[in-house]
Formats: sequence, C-alpha cells, structure tokens
Amino acid sequence: TETETETETETETETTEQQIYDAGLKKSRTGFADRFNRFLANFRSVDENFFGDLEETLVGADVGFDMAIKISDELREEVKLKNAKRKEDVRDVIIKKMVDLYEADGINEDATMNFAPKGQTTVILFVGVNGVGKTTTIGKLASKYQKAGKSVLLAAADTFRAGATKQLQEWGERAHVPVVAGKEKADPASVVFAAVEKARDENYDVLFVDTAGRLQNNVNLMQELEKMKRIIQREIPEAPHEVLLVLDATTGQNALQQAKLFKNSSDVSGIVLTKMDGTAKGGIVFAIRNEMHLPVKWIGFGEKASDLREFKPEEFVYGLFKELVES
Repeated sequence: TETETETETETETETTEQQIYDAGLKKSRTGFADRFNRFLANFRSVDENFFGDLEETLVGADVGFDMAIKISDELREEVKLKNAKRKEDVRDVIIKKMVDLYEADGINEDATMNFAPKGQTTVILFVGVNGVGKTTTIGKLASKYQKAGKSVLLAAADTFRAGATKQLQEWGERAHVPVVAGKEKADPASVVFAAVEKARDENYDVLFVDTAGRLQNNVNLMQELEKMKRIIQREIPEAPHEVLLVLDATTGQNALQQAKLFKNSSDVSGIVLTKMDGTAKGGIVFAIRNEMHLPVKWIGFGEKASDLREFKPEEFVYGLFKELVES
C-alpha cells in the first residue's frame, strides 16, 4: 500500500509541477508567442530580411545577442535542409533549433544542490545585488528544507542594508528557523564566523548565509565575499558547498551582466532566477545557459514559499513554447 500511495503522490506532484510552470510562465509565454507571431505574420520568404527580423525578435525576448546570432546562423542551414517554405514549417524549425541548442549548452550541467556528507554542516552562500529577492529566497529555501526535516540556521551577514537583518529574522520566525545576527553595520565576517561556529558546534544540517548586495563599489563587495569565504573555510574546509547567485528575471540583460561580474569573482555554482512570473521575456534562461554555462538551480514564480521551485528545463521549455506549438 505504501508504494501505491507514494506513486500516487509522485504523479500528483508531476502534474502540479507542470501546472505551476504553466501558470508561472504565463506572462513570458504570452510575450514570447506575441513576438514570434508578429514576426511570422510578416513572413514572406526565407531571405536576409527574414534572418534580420528573427535576430531582432530573439534579442527582444532576452535570448541574448550571441544566442540570437547562433540560432540564426544554424537556421540558415536547417531551413535549406528541411526545405521549409511554409510559415508553420519555419516556426517548427525555429523552436526545434532553440530547444536543441538549449539542451546542447546544458550537457554536463549539474542543477542538483550539492550537500556535505551526512553528519556535517552544508554551507550555502547567497550573493547578488540588492533588490533581486535574495533575502526572500533564503527565507523560502529555509522553510522548504526545514519542512523536509533538516535543521536549518540562517546568518544575517547583509549588515549594510537597513532592514535586511530584520527582514531575514521575520522569515526565520515564519519558518521556525533561528537567525544569527550582529549589530547594524557590524562587520559581516564576524556574523559569518559566529554562525559557522554555532552551525558546526550544534550540528545544524544547513547554514544559509545572506550577504551584502552593494558596498561602496564592486571591488569592496568582492573583497567582502572573499573574506567571508576564508572565514567559512577555516572552520569547514570543504565549504561553501554552494554559492548561489540570485538574479531578478525582470531585469533581463542587466541580470546577465551581474552574473558575469559575480562569476568572475566569487565561484558561483548555480543561479536562482526570481520574479519569473513578472517578466514577458523568458529568453533570459537561454542567455544564462549559453553565455554563462551556469545551471539555474531554482526558479521563483511568486511570493509564497511554495512558489520557489527546483528548476526543471523540460517543464520550462515546454511552458515557454506551449502556445506556439499548440497554435
């Protein structure tokens, strides 16, 4: 009976997952479909104008310039090969090419979370500029892991932003998870040190560290992150087990610039893409994978803790292209 119930729940979860993606990507899907339908409405024949318009459409959907050119170049061959002349054939070739390229870019990509061996503390560092939803993401993940039976500790090391500590403490209360905090404007590294000690001595399963998103300049910010890492590694040599970069999907290409900045200086291991339900340009996921070769590990579709989902590439791609495929 146990197995039967498990299978039932699994199927239920699968359905809901696709439904959640469908609902969360509604704005992106409509935006994407609108762009493509406008582009296809002007379609007369596959000529230079066609490829110019296609590149413009893709860049407008936040797919990124490099990816747009790549798709356009590869399509030249494909369209000839398939002898695609009808609008529907051309549309299908474009979608297939985008999916193929997206999958090829994701080979060897590990979107799972990396945890310390059983009995040891996993340290996860969250980085990203202010306003992207970093603290909220930590609160949601704390709630998720706590419900899954793990003991979770939070470190409020964003001591520069007024209200950041209080915001994290509120999430902590909501998720019944303790928060290590210092005084306002305290040295973030001292908060991290206290949190790592507590996590290790009291055998916490997971320690989430919130970090500052903006100091006086990028150099300061990156030095601060380096300092935190040194302190963590002094106590737990294998840590941090993950450095998750939180990006706001609604900022599009700006998010891509942030990803480059952080990747160059802080060993980012994965991305959390927030506010995905608020953007009409879902192509940013393609751009991140193509240009950054960093896995999106979590995707946020709304305010509730349950709206932060593990990133599922198949559900994402289907959710984005659904209306085009079905129309």
